[in-house]
Amino acid sequence: MRQRASGFTLIELMITVAVIGILAAIAYPSYINYLIHASRSAAQSFMMDVTNKEEQYLLDSRTYLAVANNAAFSNLSLTVPTEVSSFYTITVASATSSTYTVQAVPISGTRQASDGTLTLAQDGTKTPADKWQK
Repeated sequence: MRQRASGFTLIELMITVAVIGILAAIAYPSYINYLIHASRSAAQSFMMDVTNKEEQYLLDSRTYLAVANNAAFSNLSLTVPTEVSSFYTITVASATSSTYTVQAVPISGTRQASDGTLTLAQDGTKTPADKWQK
């Protein structure tokens, strides 16, 4: 009588590799998309924090405060979180006694580079509207 050898055949192994490859091809882009949305959400949350601090600053100083880069937020008693500063440069532009615009500009060379600039004005106007959470 002939005994059958135990183990995997080459065909079985190749089918397994193909299935894993197909699953990875589907899962990896979804994972990257999730990371992009998570980083955008963190930036938007920080921008809302900046808005709150700007309103407090207005009550104290009767003007809004312009902020040139991520390091200058100490004047508003804020620190840019690393999950935001790694992917965006946050500024407060056009700060006058009555208006300001918080901008989040994606840093080139990061996964957020194609995201586009996010803005939040003192009146609550958010652009681009399709990138902001509802």
